[in-house]
Amino acid sequence: MMMTKAFLVGQAVVASTPATRGSRPQSVNVVAASSTRRSQLAKRHKRVRNSVEGSTERPRLAVFRSNNHMYAQVIDDTAGNTLVATSTLSASVKEKLGGKGTNNAEAAAAVGSVIAELCKEKKIEKVCFDRGGFQYHGRVQALADAAREGGLSF
Repeated sequence: MMMTKAFLVGQAVVASTPATRGSRPQSVNVVAASSTRRSQLAKRHKRVRNSVEGSTERPRLAVFRSNNHMYAQVIDDTAGNTLVATSTLSASVKEKLGGKGTNNAEAAAAVGSVIAELCKEKKIEKVCFDRGGFQYHGRVQALADAAREGGLSF
C-alpha cells in the first residue's frame, strides 16, 4: 500500500508519492535546454573554426550573412589582424549594384568580386574559406564563386 505525503509549499498543498521498491516514481520533471537559431549557428561556426585557421601565407576569408547584408573579411589569425574587409554597405559594392537589393545572390557576388580585387592589391592569392556556420548555398556560394573568378584560390 502506498502512502501519500502532503506538505505545504507557499499557499499550495503539494502531494508526493514515494516510489516503492521495484516501481517507478509517479512523476518525473524533465527540463530540456531550448536552442535558438543563433545558438545553433554559433555551434556550427565553432565546428567550422576547429578545422579552418588563417595564417600569414594563407589568411582566412570569413563570411557573415545577415538578413539584409553580406560581409566578408580576410583575417590573419596568427597576428589577429583583419587585412581586407568589405560588405554590401561599402561604396564600391553599392556602385556595382546600382541601387538594387543588398540581400540577394547578385549582391553577394559583388562583395566576392570586390574582396578579390582588394586581395589582389594586397598581393593575397590564396585564402581559406570560412563559411561562418552558414550553409554553403545561395548567397554564401555566390560570394565564394565570385571571389574564385576574381582570382582567389581556396
